[in-house]
Amino acid sequence: MNVYHITYEPETRTAYLYFWGCNFSCRGCIRRKDVYDMHLHGPQRAGNPGPVRLLSQSEIADVVNELNAKRVTCLGGDASIDQELSSLLARLKKDSRTYNILLTNGYCLPDLKPIDEIQISLKALDDRLHKDFTGKSNLTILENINLAYDYGLKLRMESILIPAYIDRQEIEAIARFIAGIDPIIPYRIDAFIPVPGTDWRQPTLEEIESAAHATRRYLRNVTFLCGKEKPRSQIRKII
Repeated sequence: MNVYHITYEPETRTAYLYFWGCNFSCRGCIRRKDVYDMHLHGPQRAGNPGPVRLLSQSEIADVVNELNAKRVTCLGGDASIDQELSSLLARLKKDSRTYNILLTNGYCLPDLKPIDEIQISLKALDDRLHKDFTGKSNLTILENINLAYDYGLKLRMESILIPAYIDRQEIEAIARFIAGIDPIIPYRIDAFIPVPGTDWRQPTLEEIESAAHATRRYLRNVTFLCGKEKPRSQIRKII
């Protein structure tokens, strides 16, 4: 499988599975800055800049079982491109009775049966802007968002605020699109964190609060991350 890194949060009994590879080439991808869990700090952050080894499905299942994890979150990269994702999640649900969460760009959807919750990151509603940022059209993603909602999954949405690029107006347009599906869908706005190869800046707290305020005209559950939150010290590196 494409899993190369696992962390664990004891408080919520959540195992985070990090998948190598993606079907996008996002210009502002956080993985250009760091391929490991951003919540780790200190000696736990030490390691090679790429995956030392990709884990087998059995190895992953054993780790989840040993941790007695009750929630599994798949992220990356994008876990959806792994052909074994659905079989892994079905195995974890059967053997460990896990609550399975998929974080994805939504470009392709795996078998949704073993997934309990899906969080789709919509980079832009404007297709030209989306292509400029990711290299891919968003037309299939917009369809898949509706498919995931109609399937009955718990659906969450998120976007990245980049000043003077994916700005407040674009974030507000995304919120209107989401509200057209269901205004109750939770939406999170993430502050862009500068990565190598880009000259975009991180938004100020005032800018991200302004974007959140604008989206609350359409959506009932809007949160944001300003990029200066304290690290979750309870996160542990497992692999």
